[in-house]
Amino acid sequence: MTTSMEQPTAYRSSSSNKDLLSWNPEDEQEWRAFGKATAFRNLCCSVPCLLSAFAVWMCWGVLTVQMLSLGFPFTQEQLFTLTSIAGLSGATLRIPETFFIRLAGGRNTIFLTTALLLTPVIGTGIALGNTETPLWVFQILALLSGIGGGNFASSMSNISFFFPKKMQGLALGLNAGLGNFGVTLMQMLVPLAMTLGFAGQAQMTLKSSTGHLLGQIPAGAELYVQNGSFVWLFLLVPLCFLSWVSMNNIGDEQVSPNVGSPLTAFSKILGMLTIGLVTSMAGLWFILPATLGGSGLAISKWLTLPAIVCLTLLLLKLIPGKVNANLKRQFKIFGNKHTWVMTIIYTMTFGSFIGYAAAFPLAIKIIFGYSHVVDASGVVQHSVANPHAINALMFAWMGPFIGALIRPIGGWLADKFGGAKVTQLMSIMMAAAALGAAYFMKLAYNSASPEQYFAPFLTLFLVLFMASGIGNGSSFRSIAAIFNKEQAGPVLGWTSAIAAYGAFIIPMEFGEQIKAGTPEFALYGFASFYAVCVFLNWYCYLRKNSEFKNP
Repeated sequence: MTTSMEQPTAYRSSSSNKDLLSWNPEDEQEWRAFGKATAFRNLCCSVPCLLSAFAVWMCWGVLTVQMLSLGFPFTQEQLFTLTSIAGLSGATLRIPETFFIRLAGGRNTIFLTTALLLTPVIGTGIALGNTETPLWVFQILALLSGIGGGNFASSMSNISFFFPKKMQGLALGLNAGLGNFGVTLMQMLVPLAMTLGFAGQAQMTLKSSTGHLLGQIPAGAELYVQNGSFVWLFLLVPLCFLSWVSMNNIGDEQVSPNVGSPLTAFSKILGMLTIGLVTSMAGLWFILPATLGGSGLAISKWLTLPAIVCLTLLLLKLIPGKVNANLKRQFKIFGNKHTWVMTIIYTMTFGSFIGYAAAFPLAIKIIFGYSHVVDASGVVQHSVANPHAINALMFAWMGPFIGALIRPIGGWLADKFGGAKVTQLMSIMMAAAALGAAYFMKLAYNSASPEQYFAPFLTLFLVLFMASGIGNGSSFRSIAAIFNKEQAGPVLGWTSAIAAYGAFIIPMEFGEQIKAGTPEFALYGFASFYAVCVFLNWYCYLRKNSEFKNP
């Protein structure tokens, strides 16, 4: 019998490149002897790396609130745009990252993509130190922070290969749920870090009151706003080292064959990330108005986003050599109809979670932080600072916290009762909660005392986050059950890539609808999409004679 001290030859890792020569977690004997320890070691390294990636990606939701209070010379629309740029970049970069594991290996990918986060972290910290930093600098840094958003696709694809199917829901739920917890950690840690400084650091004076979990910070207080970005160096630097010494590439033919040297793997990753950044910039130029550095052509985002996706895939397909052959093999997922069905369903769950997480802090600040004066027809004429304003940063962390914390439970419930059943219930809850939140958002925006509607508004949004979190875990369990070993990883990455555009669409929709005076319309649209997903999930996976029954 093979023991944990006698590793099977196929499982021994090369001391030079940390490659596992083969991998079969479905073999019970090998799983108990060696596989389980290896899988959980890689999971324990993956989670904090993904957590940090989410924190860096989503930090603009909190940074923009503080920039508004510190007197940076940007409009509300410009600040919402920074959040949207990071969202679009992160979603687009998930497309190439979907295919990194097969081309470059898990260890190589997690190490380099985590190390690359140091660039936007250091750059943003420097830029925040000066209120005269131009908008375009922040836009570039927001674009680069999208690397953190892209990391989700490669991280989830990588972890999916380490665990047997019976544990996929729990393993993916833990990786994604605890990784998503980076959003909550960021919303708690960034405001706190801004109150702490080092000798010689420059301070900035609050022009209007703001806050963090410990309470309201009064106007006139001094903040070290740059430390809201620099704080992530304390996590990223040791995590780069940890991922390099503790993680593995799986050299199996169906996972990461012929990865080559680390330098070769790094060159593939950097080249493909460059393609994603270029297509993101091109799409943003067409979408954004001239006042925000765009073309001013006013091309609809609903046309531009599919064009970005198609252009990114086309440019990836044009890469020559072995990379091209590997990509063609993985592109077979697009011929499977269930890839597209699960993409829509997962967009409902994760797209909602990440989009609301990005927009929630600034939406609270604008809707409940101002008193709105309306005319006889109910149209907002102007807004003034609300003397009873809600402290956005005291409450905004709650939604992402609940959504991330409950996600592993969604995976566990799906393992126990079936993914489609759990997803269906959560879809119905999301549609109902969105309609309710829209109702109270409308009342608040048209009120001189918006704070009176905050309690039901917050409660319904927390239900939205809870349902999306459970649905995240259950829908990922469905993917693992529907697709074979080779296709499951790329499908996980692809669905997460498209869903991540929620981090662009939702802040943009809120920004546009708030500017139009009808913020509730954004939630009406999202509720309609959830209703479509309820029907699609039933038709494909719950009705009688479904090809995959309640996967």
